[in-house]
Amino acid sequence: MNANRKNLIAIICVFGVMGMTGAAFAAVPLYRMFCQVTGFGGTTMKADKASDIVLDETVLVRFDTNVRGLPMTFKAEQSTQRVRIGETGLAYFDVTNTSDKPLFVRASYNVEPEQTGQYFLKLQCFCFTDQTLAPGETRQFPMQYFIAPEMAADREAKGVRDITLSYTFYPSPDAPKA
Repeated sequence: MNANRKNLIAIICVFGVMGMTGAAFAAVPLYRMFCQVTGFGGTTMKADKASDIVLDETVLVRFDTNVRGLPMTFKAEQSTQRVRIGETGLAYFDVTNTSDKPLFVRASYNVEPEQTGQYFLKLQCFCFTDQTLAPGETRQFPMQYFIAPEMAADREAKGVRDITLSYTFYPSPDAPKA
């Protein structure tokens, strides 16, 4: 094997490793963007305006609240709401910092069953926004939503009558360093 061929193989291998490393780092943000655009994996969508169409069919929306690694309480004021498909719903969530230090937090969410994620549309939400809670502070967060009427025609989702919206608060990755 001549030297030029060996150098070419080495260069191809280096670029291959660099390409795979870049793809590994890009995978998470690209997957998150894909889920937000398509509703894949139970990711809910955002809407600019409420639905013009309200159907007679109803859905029971359950609210699940979780805290990961934080000294705080987080609960929905109502554990469930029954809404008509297309009707705008409004839910309130109470968050309390139970520590003596400020908390820098962020909430994320998902929807089950997964095939309903693209139809669960939020008009107002506190998710993916950094929040600062003072020691002992309690705050109420509203979330306004509707179930898109298109769900009633979707072969995989049309029989669904229970949807669970699950929120998790976790330490903000952009929290100021001490």
